[in-house]
Amino acid sequence: MNILECKALTKRYGGKSALEGVDLAIEPGRIVGLLGPNGSGKTTLIKLANGLLTPTSGEILIDGKAPSPETKSIVSYLPDRNALPDWMTAAQTVDYYADFYADFRRDAAQEMIQRLGLDVSARVKTLSKGTREKLQLILVMSRAAKLYLLDEPIGGVDPATRDYILRTIIGNYNEDASVVLSTHLIADVEQVLDEVIFLQNGRVERHASVDAIRGETGKSVDELFREVFKC
Repeated sequence: MNILECKALTKRYGGKSALEGVDLAIEPGRIVGLLGPNGSGKTTLIKLANGLLTPTSGEILIDGKAPSPETKSIVSYLPDRNALPDWMTAAQTVDYYADFYADFRRDAAQEMIQRLGLDVSARVKTLSKGTREKLQLILVMSRAAKLYLLDEPIGGVDPATRDYILRTIIGNYNEDASVVLSTHLIADVEQVLDEVIFLQNGRVERHASVDAIRGETGKSVDELFREVFKC
């Protein structure tokens, strides 16, 4: 069964379409790049999959079910901005996630935080932007989820932090699960992707494996992306 499936999925805000007639399916065990320029519908699709928005028409299914409290128990979501309470310490954020999610792997989180060299008594509000993003990602990837939805996990951080984030994603996700990673920084993530979805103006322009793109076009995903989305 597909872990994520969209059937004629449409989301409109007033008269403007954020997504229009999206059809796609993602199998378990895949790392998928959700690629497109700003405003292409990437965040809307991720929020629909996480049950934060409802479709205008069509449907989106997670493991065969419409988004619900049941599907949220198998989806681990990284929003595109900090969602950790500023007053919490790093140790308290671990407790927070452990309380919320039955699949949370406390040992994995503590090990990654220790490897990061983070003082667990430090409060979120005192951490640098890069360290906050690393901490939030550690918490998200410490769940034994079936689907990881990561919205711009490498946006706005320095190249060394990007490398750390990608290593954390690859080293800690459940290999029977799928990762959907939204970004416009293609060159930084291409090496970890199994397949890509190109979104433009709320529509799927292309959905293919990375190997198929390279074989059919003779181009890297980054080169093809620049060609498809050139201004």
